Amino acid sequence: MTAPELTHPLPRTRRRLTPALRWWWMFQRISGVVLVALIFTHLFYNLILGGGVSQIDFGFVAGKWAAPLWQWWDFTMLVLAMLHGMNGMGYLINDYARSKRSRGILHILLGAATAVIIVLGTLVIFTFDPCPAGANPQNLNVPLCQELGKL
Repeated sequence: MTAPELTHPLPRTRRRLTPALRWWWMFQRISGVVLVALIFTHLFYNLILGGGVSQIDFGFVAGKWAAPLWQWWDFTMLVLAMLHGMNGMGYLINDYARSKRSRGILHILLGAATAVIIVLGTLVIFTFDPCPAGANPQNLNVPLCQELGKL
């Protein structure tokens, strides 16, 4: 089995950048820089201060998301990463989709997938229960659950 051979992208036309395209171009550059800072801080906190990958479990996440700062941090990473990725994929769609109809359909699917992932991720981050009823206490952050009065 071989990989399909890609055709060359469509030739660039000399179009003027609309304000929306200019805004997305700027967003792509700025969000990339912000994402690098957010991701390296996230990795430093989880891997260095958190004791390594083996220490990351439900209790670790529960303790981390008990602080609103980390909820908003992860929410910001989620939204920026999804919009950054959507914008990048949009450029690829514009370069490789041959017909106007296929470009439109692919952009709609991409926007829908991005919206669904942002909504689901937001629900997980902000409705996360650090001490679910009936959970094994070995898997929970016991001091946090005792502080919340759920253990």
